[in-house]
Amino acid sequence: MTTKGLSRKQVIVPMNKENKRNFIEESSIYVTNMNRALKNIKSEVMVNFMQVETSSIVIVTNKVTSSLDLQMIENYIKNANYINTNGIEVPKLF
Repeated sequence: MTTKGLSRKQVIVPMNKENKRNFIEESSIYVTNMNRALKNIKSEVMVNFMQVETSSIVIVTNKVTSSLDLQMIENYIKNANYINTNGIEVPKLF
């Protein structure tokens, strides 16, 4: 069975162009570290990959993200190196 439309496995993190460029340069390291952090909070959610969109970064996960998972992802991104927290909005599920 397949579903059409959104599955709420995507976390959209709106951010400015500068932050997107800085974040995507280290994306492979960030995916590994986010997965480690999710595992530490005993989450079954894992980050599969990230992609850059026009005004955001899209983080695709293996399962639907809970509010705790979303909060951990937000905190990780805001504390990442070379990221200006003023240019990041609250992540949204899609």
